[in-house]
Amino acid sequence: MRSVVLLLLGAHLAYAGTHSLRYFYTAVSRDIDFPEFTAVGLVDDGQFMYFDSNIMKAVPKTEWIRQNVGADYWDIQTQNLIGAHQVFKNNIQIAKERFNQSKGVHTVQQMYGCEWDDETGDANGFDEFGYDGEDFLTLDLKELRYISPVQQALITTQKWNNNKALLEGKKQYRSQICIEWLKKYLKYGKSTLEKTVSPQVSLLQKTPSSPVTCHATGFYPSGVTITWMKNGQEHHEDVDLGELLPNEDGTFQKSSTLRVTPEEWKKNKFSCVVEHQGKTVRETEDEIRTNNDDSISIGIIVGALAAVVLLIVIGAAGYVVYQKKKGFKPVSASDDGSNSSART
Repeated sequence: MRSVVLLLLGAHLAYAGTHSLRYFYTAVSRDIDFPEFTAVGLVDDGQFMYFDSNIMKAVPKTEWIRQNVGADYWDIQTQNLIGAHQVFKNNIQIAKERFNQSKGVHTVQQMYGCEWDDETGDANGFDEFGYDGEDFLTLDLKELRYISPVQQALITTQKWNNNKALLEGKKQYRSQICIEWLKKYLKYGKSTLEKTVSPQVSLLQKTPSSPVTCHATGFYPSGVTITWMKNGQEHHEDVDLGELLPNEDGTFQKSSTLRVTPEEWKKNKFSCVVEHQGKTVRETEDEIRTNNDDSISIGIIVGALAAVVLLIVIGAAGYVVYQKKKGFKPVSASDDGSNSSART
């Protein structure tokens, strides 16, 4: 029997430090089993609002936002996101033309928002766009200009960078309005956002000769570190670290896969170390769980990961932001959550 030690190490308090307010938009170019347009709002990586083009309505996803804002808030969110949906439909067609594409499923994505450190007072804002999973356009807030690694975005960078009013509006939202609303949301959801839930950790394997995955799930907040040890020493070779992904209940999951031969497992003692805020838990398993066990199979988890590839922005996790250009009109003193939209 192979014995693998699972360690859960404590860390600092969850609520202090850097907080974030992020909005993720995703649009797809053709009719598949997924909404044509989705929008998700996140505070500290936890989803608090949702909209898609099927329901055509912005809805709360946490009790704290439901209890602290009224119908006007959701009406404004809904109207702005309906507008964003139409702009995204137009922009995805423009992107296809620029990339000389006429067929296939294509995606445009945007992530924007702000971060604030409640200890130092430091603040930062961001606005990132992508197309088909590749970087497309990014706002350099310090230089107050958009930059892009692809020539297909040149027309947009020139257009937006020449629009000083648009750039100043984006700066005002990210450096001031977004921060103000982030602080409000933190106050609204303090009791929930302060909670700490430790992860459940399992070692999973498809077959006895397959790579071994250390899977941590059910934890909150999202900050977690997964590393491997070999005979008491840190081991970094042949390790594939997965993205942080959301669970339906607002908690998170993350995995790390170690690719070693069965002979290596027999000759050495490997351990998975999961660091999370809260407390220290030590657990030992006599053998790695496989698809033959009654426990959660690695196949299910791999399937979940595949499903999230398209939905990555709906979670709270990967945050590898890829989306097409969607601009922003000057905002009012309310956080409309849409950042508005501009044609490319």
